[in-house]
Amino acid sequence: MTTTTPSLLSEAQKGPAEKLLDLTLSSSAHLWHNRPGLDVGGTWHAKRGAKKDIAARGAPVKPGLHVPAAERLYARLLDIHGLNGELMARFASYALTQTEWRDLKVACCALMLVQPHAGQPIKDDDGSVAFHDDDWRAVGEAMILFYEKKSTKMLTPKSVLRVAELLENPVIAELNKIAGFSDAGSKKAPLGRWKRAASRWLAIREKNLPMLQGLVKAGYKETIKNIARKAGYKPESAAFFQILGWKQKQAAGGHRSIGMANEKLEKRQRFDGVSEAEICEAIVEQKLSYKDVVGRLPKDVGLTPAVMVCLLPSLSDRDLRMLTPTLEELGLMTEPEIRKRWEKAIAESTDQRSLQIAKNVRSKALKDKLEEASDNAAKKAVAEATAEQPVDVMFLIDKSGSMEGAIDKSKEALSRILAGFPQEKVHIASFDTVGTVLKPKAPNRAAVHHMLASIKAGGGTMHAAGVRAIYNAGMRVPAGSKLVVIVVGDEAGEDGAQLARAFGEYGYAPAAIAVMVNVSGARGRTIQDCARALGLPYSEVGIEQFEDPYQVPRVLRALLEAPKLGAVVGAQIAWLERVLATPILQLPS
Repeated sequence: MTTTTPSLLSEAQKGPAEKLLDLTLSSSAHLWHNRPGLDVGGTWHAKRGAKKDIAARGAPVKPGLHVPAAERLYARLLDIHGLNGELMARFASYALTQTEWRDLKVACCALMLVQPHAGQPIKDDDGSVAFHDDDWRAVGEAMILFYEKKSTKMLTPKSVLRVAELLENPVIAELNKIAGFSDAGSKKAPLGRWKRAASRWLAIREKNLPMLQGLVKAGYKETIKNIARKAGYKPESAAFFQILGWKQKQAAGGHRSIGMANEKLEKRQRFDGVSEAEICEAIVEQKLSYKDVVGRLPKDVGLTPAVMVCLLPSLSDRDLRMLTPTLEELGLMTEPEIRKRWEKAIAESTDQRSLQIAKNVRSKALKDKLEEASDNAAKKAVAEATAEQPVDVMFLIDKSGSMEGAIDKSKEALSRILAGFPQEKVHIASFDTVGTVLKPKAPNRAAVHHMLASIKAGGGTMHAAGVRAIYNAGMRVPAGSKLVVIVVGDEAGEDGAQLARAFGEYGYAPAAIAVMVNVSGARGRTIQDCARALGLPYSEVGIEQFEDPYQVPRVLRALLEAPKLGAVVGAQIAWLERVLATPILQLPS
């Protein structure tokens, strides 16, 4: 009797769980960009500082929604919803309450608001109501209405508006029509319950005027106006218009009454003709935010050190990191109190955007600290993923001849993640037909760069050579720790069963295997076949995902909570347990 090795699960074979994890690992969920960009084959790149080949091939993209990315993400969410509506509802709840993925939250919310499970009565043959369908649209409403004081998880006013803007986009509207979420003959994009949820969101803030005033001071005045217009919101009092500085016009029928009297509107006028001292006094007394002030400053004053100092209390840690070049230009990074606050922001970093910011500062010391912020984001992701179970990680880096032209991508990706691991817990080897153990001189990005600098592509491919080199260097997995193996390369090497035997020969019992796929030519299947031979959890992620500064921490967590790969459709996924354990969001009473 002959046996055949099952191939990788095709898209048609994958169950909702596998597709959900694929989405998590291979989608940056970054749809909106506030700066000009370049589109290269549907992928967004920043126009400023773009490499020559990107600039030559890229089509200009205006700031705003990057439609190709939105289409890809939304189509994948639709696919998951079509396979398992409850899983999609739980994932939407998980995305909101457990992650910082702002644009993914918007996409999940949009889908939940328009999908067809809306609590409809299901009738028996005699016409009586037997039961009601699940009301998953309520999850979308609850996402908009979710509120926790000082939480970074809830949707911002901008996100609430973006839900509608996403649904109104012609490409997304067409996807919803194809999915059967609206009448195929309708010319209007389906918004589902967005108007109802947005109106309730506005009503809550109208009843709590300090909350509304806080949003206006934070720079959301025009956003709130746009939400109100789009939702057709009817305020209960003139105070709503006063706080927004929103002068109303009478309709032809003369039926409007609220907001039409000679009310005193709260206007945010420019500071023209006002001295620097008076501007600072206004900032302190009115607790104005950075966004609220910068557009109102007269040219003859501008953003001065004194004005910036007054604005510091309104800035978040993320704002401080983003504004590092401005703080440097104003000479404020030498002020002890400001530097102390900035250092704290560096320590609290949760993304790697600081690597881009570092390009715009002059001081080497500041550049190094910003790179440290990137390292801190990776360290936090690793710490969260390994909090419940000690983990040792074995990195095997393919530097064989087939990696010619791709090895630099491996180096850049590794420089973004290796500093996130405690030195005693990460074990690294490069390999062709011979393995070489690599050890960074220090636990930071600069040391990783130095360690990888000498690696050149060439030679054959023997993954087991890397395992052997690490074993000969004395690496042993402590009792109570699990071993996760992460391979960087194209998988073109020895038979997977041969590599599986090598792990056993050297006394290693991996708990999971993952691949950071980096292909310049043909892709092999050594690692996936090894995982099957050992019956291990397996996951993979494209190397390009590590170019997104927001995606790196997410991918690290997901790789360390790997799925189980099997020949059976719908194989169990360990990572999925967190999603399934998330309570489905309920509407507030």
